[in-house]
Amino acid sequence: MTVVETIENEDVSAPAEDVILAVRDVSVSFGSKKVLDSLDLDVRRGEVLGFVGGSGTGKSVLMRSILGLVPRQSGRIKVFGYDLDGATESQRLSIERRWGVLFQQGALFSSLTVKQNIQVPMREHLELSPQLMDELATLKLELVGLPQDAGDKYPSELSGGMVKRASLARALALDPDLVFLDEPTSGLDPIGAAAFDTLIANLSKLLGLTVYMVTHDLDSLHSICDRIAVLGHKKVWAIGPMEEMMVNDDPWIKSYFRGARALKRV
Repeated sequence: MTVVETIENEDVSAPAEDVILAVRDVSVSFGSKKVLDSLDLDVRRGEVLGFVGGSGTGKSVLMRSILGLVPRQSGRIKVFGYDLDGATESQRLSIERRWGVLFQQGALFSSLTVKQNIQVPMREHLELSPQLMDELATLKLELVGLPQDAGDKYPSELSGGMVKRASLARALALDPDLVFLDEPTSGLDPIGAAAFDTLIANLSKLLGLTVYMVTHDLDSLHSICDRIAVLGHKKVWAIGPMEEMMVNDDPWIKSYFRGARALKRV
């Protein structure tokens, strides 16, 4: 079976009601450079999906295109059963309330405290009293393992690991069903990265989250991902659990998962 045949079979392996995010025939270009070409991808409800690929191949581009931050030239994207192109304004707002995003560098507002950053989605989508927002922000801090007094600090006063957790708390502010994580362990030391992986895995199980995680971290892929999607040739070139990646003979996949650098983790 070829890699492409594996992808085609994968598309029909899960019932439609179990697919929380469906990407079909998506193409994205920047000027004359095509980054994604007729890409297909399904993300299943409740799974942690790791999305990998070479540097500059478009991993984050796809995520940003799904979020509506990068325009696409063709294709359809359905989230929670809604076609994003055909959704009404109220449906789009409802969809956005049901997803949370952690960007690679955290993207916290430097002029706001951590607590105020967590409250940004609440102010945008909900009508809550200041007291209730404070209480909810405190709960989110506890959920991601930050002390209560971190809420009164500014992002510049936090360590890199704390910034990641604060950003995750903001992503969880509206109790989403789907969370997008862009390189969540980048810049963290091995201990901090392992702790963050454990946090993501625990929250996924505790809250029933579906996690779409762009990453290059082999430890994350091995420890918490149910499936891994590999971006290659401007498409999802292979998808499946780690066991399938470890026996895949595609040259890039073999080098990535079984190369000399990968073997050092054993």
